[in-house]
Amino acid sequence: MSNELKIFTGTANTALAKEMCEYLKVELGQSSMTRFSDGEIYFQILENVRGADVFIVQPTCPPVDSNLLELCLMIDAFKRASAKRITAVIPYFGYARQDRKDKPRVPISSKVVSDMLVTSGVDRLLTMDLHAPQIQGFFRVPVDHLFAAPVLVEYFQKLNLPNLTVVSPDAGGVERARAFAKRLNAELAMVNKRRIEANVAQVMNVIGDVKGRTCLVADDMIDTAGTLVKTVEALLDHGATKVYACGTHPVLSGPAVERIECSKLEEIVVTNTIPLHNDARKCKKIRVLSVGNLLAQALQSIHEETSVSVLFI
Repeated sequence: MSNELKIFTGTANTALAKEMCEYLKVELGQSSMTRFSDGEIYFQILENVRGADVFIVQPTCPPVDSNLLELCLMIDAFKRASAKRITAVIPYFGYARQDRKDKPRVPISSKVVSDMLVTSGVDRLLTMDLHAPQIQGFFRVPVDHLFAAPVLVEYFQKLNLPNLTVVSPDAGGVERARAFAKRLNAELAMVNKRRIEANVAQVMNVIGDVKGRTCLVADDMIDTAGTLVKTVEALLDHGATKVYACGTHPVLSGPAVERIECSKLEEIVVTNTIPLHNDARKCKKIRVLSVGNLLAQALQSIHEETSVSVLFI
């Protein structure tokens, strides 16, 4: 069974793992994930993986700490079971927002998490739309960083929105917005905001002409949706006719869904890197697109040692 492809999943997003297996026509690996009465995680592999090329699908989405620990314990189990190579498939990488020391006496959490994964025994990483791309440099193992843009762009190309302007909600997302604008043959604008504290942002002004235009706000993640709603308000105040939004990772914590429902947003398009919770599933303004095939293609390329770059936008 040397170098046999095997895909396993934790509890974070089993639906995505099954979709990837279906695309690749392989069976999902057999394992058991339970808990002791005090909450400790117990994991066991239920099949032989000696010499196998193992992929573990586990986004570190909420509950972040639990899903991260699940992943570390799974990696250790496969290492001790003599898997030939272990690739962590982390569609959403938690703790990516804390990628530098921007205040005195704070941790660089992204570096801590990368060290945890490498110490656990991971051989490489496959992830999507990191909040800060430089996090790839924190790892001492190869990192394949995919983008959901091909899936999102294809959807908006089919909508054929008139007088389209792609808007970055902050200075850090301009490169992403520019890539969307180029593919959609659209104009580019940016909202200048000042962040007061974590999850609280104050929109200042719009840079670029949005009057009489349809706007698409392109972001990597939607967390509390506070920034998004303020951005929508600012664009409409500056004369935009309609505002759409897209984001790869639907974290949607706290009052996010309520804010989206009450906003003047036409539609927000996200992907299934993170499974939607019940309230989000009921929201008619939220549309989910799948990145399962994209991740599966990358997984196959890694297994066959062929180029992954053809999947990049």
